[in-house]
Amino acid sequence: MRRRRALLLAVGGGGGLLSLFVALLVVGTYAASASLLAGGGAVSLAKGAVPAAYAQLIDKWGNKCPALNPALLAAQLKQESGFNPDAQSPAKAQGIAQFIPGTWATHGLDANGDGKRDVHDPEDAIPSAASYDCKLAANVEHVPGNASDNMLAAYNAGPYAVIKYGGVPPYSETKNYVATIRRMEQSFAAPTGRLSPTKQGAGAISFAQSKLGTPYLWGGNGTAAQGGRFDCSGLTKAAYAKVGVGLPRVANDQYDAGPHPKRGELLPGDLVFFASDLTNSRTIHHVGIYVGGGKMINAPYTGAKIRYDPIDTPDYFGATRPSAG
Repeated sequence: MRRRRALLLAVGGGGGLLSLFVALLVVGTYAASASLLAGGGAVSLAKGAVPAAYAQLIDKWGNKCPALNPALLAAQLKQESGFNPDAQSPAKAQGIAQFIPGTWATHGLDANGDGKRDVHDPEDAIPSAASYDCKLAANVEHVPGNASDNMLAAYNAGPYAVIKYGGVPPYSETKNYVATIRRMEQSFAAPTGRLSPTKQGAGAISFAQSKLGTPYLWGGNGTAAQGGRFDCSGLTKAAYAKVGVGLPRVANDQYDAGPHPKRGELLPGDLVFFASDLTNSRTIHHVGIYVGGGKMINAPYTGAKIRYDPIDTPDYFGATRPSAG
């Protein structure tokens, strides 16, 4: 009992025993997860992946046609507007799905039956986006290549461009649009089975361990001018950059950087997130790197230093396993 207590105390104290403790956690967790398999099957939304007000709409309309699924529709809405129903672009695209006026006039639906086709009402705009996606998918169904990729390309560049080029057209904007949404799609999907471990996690942990004891700096990216200091998402971004995985800069965007393992499926290197509203990923305010044993390395807040902390707190939101894409 004394020996176990001493080992646990060492987690808060730093030094060689601490590094040994974490190394054992990492090795033990990887060994325990060696037989985990990647998931598959029907796609549904991960819990909390989209604002709660839109989850039912996205789940329902995301299954409108074979080229679409709820996670793909969620990723498209995130890319179009960040789930902002009042968004408006310089090109006058409007609403959560960013319809331009001419397209809305033709394809907008009064999906909630209130007598109005309102581009700023998600109850109309989300079903309209799904319906329009599926019409585009039908328009390009005979084009070679992936049906979902071609559908997204048609949404961005028009179906005639997809037909002309026999697939995703060689426009940088369209290619990036399709690639970004397909990459985000996996982060909105609920796993249907266990997720396989990632060797990149060990490298990310190693980098973060090397920064233990470094004072927190809001907005810190670890530059020389900043004295090598980080904030929470600056640390996770830098840790994964060391193993060749690019992450967005802020925590609630990093949540979209890969699939979401459940609490019982966490592996060393997974990013763990904390939010003020456990139904909305946009309220995420903190991120750390899971090391095993219910603990993470994180840059906590102004006045604190990079350290180990427990993850099982009331504001624990979920986790992401960053993908190399």
